[in-house]
Amino acid sequence: MAGIGSVVATAGPAAADDTRTVSYRGYQVSVPAAWPVVDLAADPTACVRLDRPAVYLGRSTAQADCPAHLVGRSSGLILEPLTSAEPSTDGLLRRQITDAGVLATAYYAPGAEAAANSLLATGRVTSKAQSGRAAIARPLAAMPSVVATGNFAGNAFDACDAPTQATMDAWRPAYQGVGVYISGSVRTCGTQPNLTSGWVSANAAKGWQFLLLDVGLQAPCSTRFPVSNRMSSVAATAMTQGRNAAINSVAAAQALGFAQRSAIYSDIEDYPSTAACKAAVLSYLSGWTQELNSRGYVGGAYVSAASGGADLASVYTSTAYTRPDNIWFAHWGATPVGTSRFIPAAYWNNHQRVHQFAGNVSETNGGVTMKIDRNYVNVTAPPPPVSGLSVTGGVAAATLRWTKPANTTLGQIMVRSSAGSNPPLLPTSGTAVYNGAASMFTQTGLPNSASYAYRVWVKDSKGKIGPGVDVRLVGTKATIGATPASVMYTGAVTVSTTVTRLDGAAKLAGVPVVLYAKAKNATKWSTVGSFKSDANGVVSTSQKPGVSTYYMWGHNGAAGLLGTRGAATLVEVRPAMSAYLTPAAIKLGASTLLYGYLNPPHAGMTAYLQRRSGTSWVAVTTGKLTTNGKFAFSIKPTARGTYTYRVVWLADADHQGTQTASKVLTVS
Repeated sequence: MAGIGSVVATAGPAAADDTRTVSYRGYQVSVPAAWPVVDLAADPTACVRLDRPAVYLGRSTAQADCPAHLVGRSSGLILEPLTSAEPSTDGLLRRQITDAGVLATAYYAPGAEAAANSLLATGRVTSKAQSGRAAIARPLAAMPSVVATGNFAGNAFDACDAPTQATMDAWRPAYQGVGVYISGSVRTCGTQPNLTSGWVSANAAKGWQFLLLDVGLQAPCSTRFPVSNRMSSVAATAMTQGRNAAINSVAAAQALGFAQRSAIYSDIEDYPSTAACKAAVLSYLSGWTQELNSRGYVGGAYVSAASGGADLASVYTSTAYTRPDNIWFAHWGATPVGTSRFIPAAYWNNHQRVHQFAGNVSETNGGVTMKIDRNYVNVTAPPPPVSGLSVTGGVAAATLRWTKPANTTLGQIMVRSSAGSNPPLLPTSGTAVYNGAASMFTQTGLPNSASYAYRVWVKDSKGKIGPGVDVRLVGTKATIGATPASVMYTGAVTVSTTVTRLDGAAKLAGVPVVLYAKAKNATKWSTVGSFKSDANGVVSTSQKPGVSTYYMWGHNGAAGLLGTRGAATLVEVRPAMSAYLTPAAIKLGASTLLYGYLNPPHAGMTAYLQRRSGTSWVAVTTGKLTTNGKFAFSIKPTARGTYTYRVVWLADADHQGTQTASKVLTVS
């Protein structure tokens, strides 16, 4: 059994499918027979290159001897001791072999993940680690706090792999900035064993500035890279690919501790530009920049000045593409440093340039030699975001408050909104709400029962825009129920509501809910009272309206909640109307009296006496109501028989019409 720390690379005879078995620390994998096996224990400075098929065993313990700038991705395998739970990332498929204490990483070109998975599926444990299951440290989540790059004008180098700490210490103060490859599906430079959140924080504390590189898909017309390493020639697809690359790169940056306001550069190598190829590259970088900006990061592009740099400069003022915030251009030998004849000096002139002026040169500092690219950096970071952002809803209104960042020469605060729960991603999207220098703003005229999401940006006096900060205003809704819909004067109606959040997150329990009312013929609402909702957001109250009345419930808003006004419902009120017939039986030629009262009285209004004729009622006569609402009709039929009478009062603006009960008169 192989001992801990030993390395065994076994090349067996070629099988029928032209494979061989590679063994490492009690773990075996079948790989293509043509893949060379590189033992990093025997050759610790060997460069782990992901642009070539190979099997790498172990982990480098010295500064790797790599070319300064490598781009491209092939397929291969890395087997190393398992010390931490490393997740799979774009282009790197990882398996933790805990019994053997091995981390197996299959690297692959874009689109070849299935083949990488099949490769790892051939692995098997032949002997367990001597100490049993390997102890796996889970990397601590880094708190993103380092801004790359901050405000920096000076010299920086970039190398294929992040240097060891000893090398970083030896190379300062000759350099103050370092370029590191943090992500990308076509990144060539190994698995970056030195590039950890601890390495970042340690070197940030020593004053180092960082240039972050993502090596993603290359130009579709590139002659240097296989088709699998290239972006789509369809501009819309290329834009989506750029967005996806940015999403992955932000995740990698945050895992290393790089915070918002950091610039990440998409590495697009030189290409023979054509119209279609140019459109694809510019679309890719548009998606890249938009996605980074939406996440609070600065979109940068690393390009050859003569190809990508010239293409970007040619559309600098165009609105068809989103221009990268920063440009890092390779123009070796160009003087003065910081300039290129392919990129006008007026472009990216607001501390937005990195010039790679020499490439793949060997340099020694502090006794340590590396192959590097040399760069001059002149960049500043965008301003910090606002803090303490809050929104308080009212009725058709929202008040936003924020604290402006200190030590920032303010240009303006920009506030934009979108209906719903998703804020506008960019300062050019959504609806403009406010632009100014205040610390609060009240937006009015908001539609009822709607939700809004706001994003607030800081723009400094030089025009740079910092990360957006979001806040959401959830709409509310109030139903209404009234039972019964029509009541007798002095009668009661139950008016109820259920108040809810439009996002359905929780019941609006224990919140004040206001009942409003107005008479049927009125124009102004008045407050009946304020009630508190129960645990289910329900409120119910009994009311005795004196006149026909509209009722409406309202919630006046709160922190994070927009107020609402529910629908109005009408409760009709009909007067009480009594009737008395005396006597109820008379002789022919005699008369009787039908009288009664209307409550409320409605003095001077007309009461109508009606008699049933078959299935209909016919008018007999009318009379005026007295001051106490009394009506009285003398009835003297001209023939014997049975007669049915009633008295009707027609509706007015305040009350529903009503009638008496039917009264039967017998004439003999």
